[in-house]
Amino acid sequence: MLQGFDGLVAEAESADVSGWDFSWLQGRATEQRPSWGYQRLLSERLASVGAALDVQTGGGEVLAGAQRLPPTMAATESWPPNVALATARLHPRGVVVVADPDRPPLPFADEAFNLVTSRHPASVWWEEIARVLRPGGTYLAQHVGPESVRELYEFFLGPQPAGPHPRHPDRESAAARAAGFKVTTLRLERPRVEFFYVGAVVYFLRKVIWTVPDFTVERYRDRLRDLHEQIRRDGMFVAHSARVLIEAQLPR
Repeated sequence: MLQGFDGLVAEAESADVSGWDFSWLQGRATEQRPSWGYQRLLSERLASVGAALDVQTGGGEVLAGAQRLPPTMAATESWPPNVALATARLHPRGVVVVADPDRPPLPFADEAFNLVTSRHPASVWWEEIARVLRPGGTYLAQHVGPESVRELYEFFLGPQPAGPHPRHPDRESAAARAAGFKVTTLRLERPRVEFFYVGAVVYFLRKVIWTVPDFTVERYRDRLRDLHEQIRRDGMFVAHSARVLIEAQLPR
């Protein structure tokens, strides 16, 4: 791995950021996992139902990690490179991958599924999720919570105003209840994130584009150089993500 600022940045700029696989960051950054183990919970729920839908599946990486899939399994994704990745990864396991525009309505009939899942959805359409679930059906998801990696985006953008956040667990649970769900699980954790190289930050900001929405290397080169020097001095840059586990059920 190149160690100079320009080499680290160039390496990260040339890396493929399609899909939702973060293996490129191995050895360059770490993130603690939430204590609940979403992959395990997902596998358990999928093994117990007859029909399920994974919304905003990305490249299908998380769904593909489930040990057993139900007889009817569908997934949606809006970004064309991810649709291609998810199709190649999930079709061999019998999953139908549907390209959709990432806005309502979901392209499925009423009461089509026993279970709807999603990991880190950009948006949550509670009324649509309720519509495609059968009575007694469940939504299980891990959401990105409020002010995730705040330390990182404020490094580039400066202090950001605090206030009611649209992804706060209380607001999301209220929206779920308004759509007819009973929220059975709601947990928030803030796992520690460590970046060991400035290139890891470049890669992360290229991939998770809403963190610093106007991010480009050229626009933030001076700030990136400051970050590089800080990491050299301190050994790492530390931030904290926000992860929310939510499980909600429709009445039978």
